[in-house]
Amino acid sequence: MTVDHEMISEDAANGDRVAPTEVSTATVVGYAVAGIAVLGWFLFGWLVQRQGFIDSVGEAAGTGFALLLIVSVIGTVRRSRR
Repeated sequence: MTVDHEMISEDAANGDRVAPTEVSTATVVGYAVAGIAVLGWFLFGWLVQRQGFIDSVGEAAGTGFALLLIVSVIGTVRRSRR
């Protein structure tokens, strides 16, 4: 069993280390818009539709997880094209 630091040094010695890429401004703005949309969806369900706090939290969480799944699939498709 190894420690993470040992694995990192072994990978760096083999030349397998990949430099981290910067996140684009469009990505950060997209995540901010998605976060605001999920928060708005929660507030709409809770205050306008009056469906209850727990139901609104669950619905907003489900929407957030669906958005994360979509982002993951898009990222996988984009990475496989390279």
